[in-house]
Amino acid sequence: MIKCTECGYENMDGLDYCDGCGAKLNAAAGGAASGGASTGAGSAPASAPAESPEAKPAGEPKAAEAPAESAINEATPKSEAPTGEIKPEQAATPAPEAPAAPAAAIAAFKAKYIVVRGGRKGQEFPLEDGNNLIGRWDPETGSFPEVDLDADDPEAKISRKHALTRIENGKITVEDIGSLNGTYVNRGQRLQPGSPAEIKNGDEVIIGKTFLKLVVEPVS
Repeated sequence: MIKCTECGYENMDGLDYCDGCGAKLNAAAGGAASGGASTGAGSAPASAPAESPEAKPAGEPKAAEAPAESAINEATPKSEAPTGEIKPEQAATPAPEAPAAPAAAIAAFKAKYIVVRGGRKGQEFPLEDGNNLIGRWDPETGSFPEVDLDADDPEAKISRKHALTRIENGKITVEDIGSLNGTYVNRGQRLQPGSPAEIKNGDEVIIGKTFLKLVVEPVS
């Protein structure tokens, strides 16, 4: 008789596999020949490899999950980092502060016209920031110019709304606004209506037969 070392079933001689559990009798017989004590020791290593293959597949997915989670955790802060960096840049846009420079430039000087010929010589007309109308005062037509040359134009060569001087962004310009006798700068060509010309300290502006000199003085 051949006793199966796996289940203890006694099989007939000549069988290769146990009728009780189907284990191979040759391997079992070899285990029995090694002795009862060895069978106990042999069972221990048999169980060890049985556990090791189970532990390996169990360990492998866990190891695979760990880097997957860490990769996700690493990806999330990276995606949050740029959003956090963009928000402060959008919030701290110093674009509105740019107009401060022109404002400082405007307040850095004062400008005025002085009559040098064709009227009350030496008469001064301070210029304000923004638009300054040049012409003759006339309430009937609604003309109230900042530079009123009514007393300097006995021949009425100056239109009621003759020209416009503008101080803006640190620059001074003069523009004809459709006058009858035209506007000239430094005795040059007649200015085209709607085409402002930049003027600077010492330039002459001719309105009709009245000559105005631009004087720009820095603010102390």
